[in-house]
Amino acid sequence: MYDCIVVGAGPSGGSAAYHLAKRGRSVLLLEKEALPRYKPCGGGVSPMVQQWFDFDFAPAVSLTISQIRYTWQMGEPEIVDLANLEPVWMVRRDVFDHYLVQQGQKLGVELRDRTLVKGVEWKGDRWLVTTEHEVLAAKYVIGADGARGSMAKWLGFKERKCRMGAALEVEAPQVNPDVTAAHFDFGGVQNGYIWNFPKADGYSIGAGTFIGGEKQNLKEITAKYAQQFGIDITSIKQFGHPICLWDGNQALHTQNAVITGESACIVDPFTAEGIRPSLLTGMYAAQAVDEAIAGNADALKQYTLKIQEEWGEDMVWAQRIANLFYRVPSFAYKIGVKRPSATQRMGKILCGEMRYRDVASSAIKKLTKGLIPGMG
Repeated sequence: MYDCIVVGAGPSGGSAAYHLAKRGRSVLLLEKEALPRYKPCGGGVSPMVQQWFDFDFAPAVSLTISQIRYTWQMGEPEIVDLANLEPVWMVRRDVFDHYLVQQGQKLGVELRDRTLVKGVEWKGDRWLVTTEHEVLAAKYVIGADGARGSMAKWLGFKERKCRMGAALEVEAPQVNPDVTAAHFDFGGVQNGYIWNFPKADGYSIGAGTFIGGEKQNLKEITAKYAQQFGIDITSIKQFGHPICLWDGNQALHTQNAVITGESACIVDPFTAEGIRPSLLTGMYAAQAVDEAIAGNADALKQYTLKIQEEWGEDMVWAQRIANLFYRVPSFAYKIGVKRPSATQRMGKILCGEMRYRDVASSAIKKLTKGLIPGMG
């Protein structure tokens, strides 16, 4: 019997497995796909995550970006230098996720990829995890199988608070891509934005909508945007996927189990940033399970409270800003995005030097003016 079975080998599952193994626990990591596996994702990561791990992520980083280029409906470019901030990492998820898992394997994590979980059941004093080929036992379980996964439902989290967003993404190979900046376009997508995140060997181009309920042709929008970079995506495979955006604090623990990452609905409702909170929840889940094994009866409850305090309380402000920003995008772009100081503050938020709560009062006051006739 394992100390813990982690289901899902994305950033939160890999993080949880790594930190549990580091604490000397026996860990089985299950992943339905063969690793390394493709994962549609822009792949922008705050370098602040390095502080949570004692190995160097550099081999898994495709390149770093220290400029942001903004446009409004593909025109009026505004380039902002991330002065005095660490460059943002651009990663490919097949490389990044697998690299994280490999670091866990070095500490003793047992990986079984190509292994589909069919169900879980609490039996007396253990979880029984049923795969296609066998039944496995563990004292604890961590559900980290993402927005489309079934673990949260099987563990009893049936009424999760979650605002569903949607994104469409393509990976466009390119010889000698322009790697000077990450690109964001506003105004072309309702309640969201379009992006182009360069990698060493091409671009990750996509469009996302983050409020919900919009009927838009993301394929058409993304194809038109890609043409700006000399890319014809009509012959490239396109990936659509849901995004579990944070929509309020909720319990993330149950009997000898916790959920992490998108299974826990922790994606930033303003920027749709998901990798950093996934790594964070994985790390804290491992800490909680380790303490629970050691005899702390409240450890899993404390995990929920810790995520609410360190992530959820700030997401309240992120959501308020998002609700206003995407309602008055043209005005918001003028008074927010086009101001270099705003980008500097956003960079500091992503790097952990500031929090949304630090800028929310001023931002909400300015954005509210755009809702009042004659004020915008």
